[in-house]
Amino acid sequence: MFPIDRARPGRSDGSVSPVVPHFELAEDSPDASAHVITVRGEIHVSTAPQFSKRLTNAIESGRIAIVLDLCELEFIDSTGLSVILSGLRLINQKQGRMAIACANPTVMRLFQITSLVETFDIFPDRATAIAHVAGGSSGGAP
Repeated sequence: MFPIDRARPGRSDGSVSPVVPHFELAEDSPDASAHVITVRGEIHVSTAPQFSKRLTNAIESGRIAIVLDLCELEFIDSTGLSVILSGLRLINQKQGRMAIACANPTVMRLFQITSLVETFDIFPDRATAIAHVAGGSSGGAP
């Protein structure tokens, strides 16, 4: 058994409190042609279910031009990538479009090393991603 570091903030019983990941979701429709889901913080096994529910609900409610604004995303694991892939499948079944706005080089690197840059339309900013799902441009990240 490992000793508890009593100098760290914890609960009154002396145990260490779990770290709660930073995770925020927001939705907006800046115009009639696109629906944006903004994710800030971390998407992983404990936050992915909430993200999945929000994305699925948006698509099932008829929003089929979706932008995932991940510009303020700090971390994503395979669970989060799976949620995004599932969302893309749903969008494709409804003949919609999905684009990702990603400005974090670390997150972008994950898309590159998993070859998902070939699967998703990824743009460096929200405005370009919105224009893409609205039909204004083609092609994603290199």
